[in-house]
Amino acid sequence: MKSKLILLFLLITFCYIARSQEKLPIPRNYQQAYKNETRSLTGEPGLKYWQNKATYSISVNFSPDTRILSGSEEITYSNNSPDTLKQIWFKLYPNLYQEGAQRDFSIRPEDAGQGIRIEKLAIDQISLSNESWRINGTNMQVTIPPLLPGNQIKFSIIYSYILNKNSHMRTGMVDDNAAFIAYFFPRIAVYDDVDGWNRIPYTGTLEFYNDFCDFNTSITVPKNYIVNATGNLINASEVFMPDYVQRISKAENSDSISKIIDSTDLIKGNITQQNPTNTWKFKAENVTDFAFATSDHYLWYASSVVVDSGTLRRTRVDAVFNPVHKDFFEVVDFARKTVEAMSFTFPAWPYPYPHETIFDGLDQMEYPMMVNDNPLEERSDAIELTDHEIFHTMFPFYMGINETKYAWMDEGWATIGEWIISHIIDSTILDDYGMNGYNMAAGSTVDLPITTLSTQTSGVAYFTNAYPKPALGYLYCKDLLGDALFFKGLHYYIEQWNGKHPLPADFFYCMNKGSGQDLNWFWNRWFFENGYPNLAIKSVIQKGKNCTVIIESKGNKPVPVNLTFYFKDGSTQKYHQSIACWKNDAKTFTIKVGFEKPLEKIILGDLHDADTDSSDNLYQMP
Repeated sequence: MKSKLILLFLLITFCYIARSQEKLPIPRNYQQAYKNETRSLTGEPGLKYWQNKATYSISVNFSPDTRILSGSEEITYSNNSPDTLKQIWFKLYPNLYQEGAQRDFSIRPEDAGQGIRIEKLAIDQISLSNESWRINGTNMQVTIPPLLPGNQIKFSIIYSYILNKNSHMRTGMVDDNAAFIAYFFPRIAVYDDVDGWNRIPYTGTLEFYNDFCDFNTSITVPKNYIVNATGNLINASEVFMPDYVQRISKAENSDSISKIIDSTDLIKGNITQQNPTNTWKFKAENVTDFAFATSDHYLWYASSVVVDSGTLRRTRVDAVFNPVHKDFFEVVDFARKTVEAMSFTFPAWPYPYPHETIFDGLDQMEYPMMVNDNPLEERSDAIELTDHEIFHTMFPFYMGINETKYAWMDEGWATIGEWIISHIIDSTILDDYGMNGYNMAAGSTVDLPITTLSTQTSGVAYFTNAYPKPALGYLYCKDLLGDALFFKGLHYYIEQWNGKHPLPADFFYCMNKGSGQDLNWFWNRWFFENGYPNLAIKSVIQKGKNCTVIIESKGNKPVPVNLTFYFKDGSTQKYHQSIACWKNDAKTFTIKVGFEKPLEKIILGDLHDADTDSSDNLYQMP
């Protein structure tokens, strides 16, 4: 008998050690990156990490009447990789609307056209024949003279396309005199150290993966049209009348809300220089994308907020909107509070860009320094949408995430950001976005591990993996570590990878190293493994003033234990335990408490506690 007990003890000890020394599953192409020293097993970029970069000089002319966008661009592309490139892959995102294009959504027949028309393509001022490039949907493959490591190549492109009007997918006409215009220029695809060229076509749902680039962009529109865009407007005095230049400058240095353009200004007109057309010039450095919006009848409210207490650097926040949409009158305040909360509360990192513009469009989409948001009836919905989209500034834009393959690395962060910041803006908001969807889907055939590539999911599986599940993972990790250690890990990850292209393992390993904790047991169970969360009140034993509650984990996903004790006098008391209680595969957790007054009932669960079956979360005292 004694020998059996010894063997049992050794077996338990072995299982404990095995679980405490878990490793993360690493795909073979990741392993090759470690061998090449472009990535490291401690999370930081490897000694030989590299990424390519382009500088874009873009000139576009947009006519709201015809919806024709005609442009030219000069691209200088630097090959910082160790490889000789014989082809360059471009992204032609407007070809999503090309007749016959592969799409995962429906468009109106009148919006199906020829897509981008390439009128000229030259390399180092030598024009190429049409046979030198091949367009397949949103990808364009260009044959080039071999581009050696460390060398540059220069492209000149003249192109045009017709902007979509009635089928709005992140970009298009908002009304007859307003448009949000994104993905409007041919751009060079990402060539990285793991996959090489990003050849995944853009089909609608899956989002984007772009290099950090520099943009000098000139946008010509008719007089009376205002242009808002990524980057800094560098010729304000050439496009605005003097009074409006002064208003913008004032807003950039004031906590109060300024009306750059109000309804009386629209009536008077004379806001822009009264040339037949005006050319608006913007400059943006080290950003992953460039978008702009234009209208002749929108209001513009602005403010600014200190985002760095050390340098007192400020970010200007804009709301540009149609006055018929009443919810937008408060959006500048929501946006200002979001930027402030991001800088000092969560993720507690100084807001990285000089401005953030929320434009009243027909979508719910983010871009560097720009947001395209639709109007909403409910104030709480407007708050949640505003802070969610602005939060994307950090993930994916500041961090350069591959959204196409790893949507959870950006949407999950925007979701937890929304949960936290919405309540800061309005304490009556209890934001549980995505919780119901996950509770219904968890453990079903559509519930796949979070680390499943986004390209391999759709519908419910895509939504839950991109939004609520990773957000819960980040939230439970924050609760497990406590704010001090959690932010040490998160800030270490941001420090190492901002302006680069982190992959999932880079995040996990940076969080481990930055926090000083081995979290692999949790990463595995929440992000890599199948399963579902399901806690239950197994039993309650009360003897006098002492109460013993046994919580059972019927599933295998670790969830915090939150109990609310309701007393017969109407008062309540809460009990909380982080996911640490489930670390070593425990199936039950015992809570012993004492009370001076009689209990009425006990309820298990809180707003963000995932649970596939809540029928066993209530215990009514006999």
